Amino acid sequence: MEVPGWLETLAERVARAPVPPALRPPRSGGRPAAVLMLFGEGPLGPDVLLIQRSSRGRRHAGQPAFPGGGVDPEDDGPIAAALREAREETGLDPAGVRVVGTMPELYVGRSDNRVTPVLGWWHTPCVVHAASPDEVESVERVPISELVDPANRLGLRHPSGYSGPAFRVRGLLVWGFTAGVLDGVLAGSGFELPWDRSRIEDLPPDVLNLASR
Repeated sequence: MEVPGWLETLAERVARAPVPPALRPPRSGGRPAAVLMLFGEGPLGPDVLLIQRSSRGRRHAGQPAFPGGGVDPEDDGPIAAALREAREETGLDPAGVRVVGTMPELYVGRSDNRVTPVLGWWHTPCVVHAASPDEVESVERVPISELVDPANRLGLRHPSGYSGPAFRVRGLLVWGFTAGVLDGVLAGSGFELPWDRSRIEDLPPDVLNLASR
């Protein structure tokens, strides 16, 4: 299946998108990392692959995320790292993926990672699962139609006072870095629908406790 026009356009837009001040990498330091934003065509239309990290993890425990992790010395850059991590975490066959672009490097201060989001088109889908139970609890193909549904969108307020976008989909509460990237990507894709941005809730205590490890 050919790369859809909307994804090619999106890849061009996000490659040139300015990085928000809060996500700009420092001049030096930080661990190179990469995540795979993998889009495919599912029964309900375009979808994106998300994982839920293990609640036993040391960082970002229990949080929904894109597959990904650190760039190892043997990786040939962030694209190779994103595909390798996705294979290790979900059983993804990289041969079924066509990389269509990358986003500018983003900084995640809590984990000191300099993250390169890699956009991919899943032209030949395969069965995916939690292939690394110590790191991943579940894997979901989340339809874009559910992500843009105004009923599934909200803002979440951290005790620090910071509020950011979030999604409630497929039993997942997607927030933090992953939700922020999704929010920008949906706006650039043309799929976004108007939603009530005044709908802001406090970060649930159980989610906060896991995130504070």
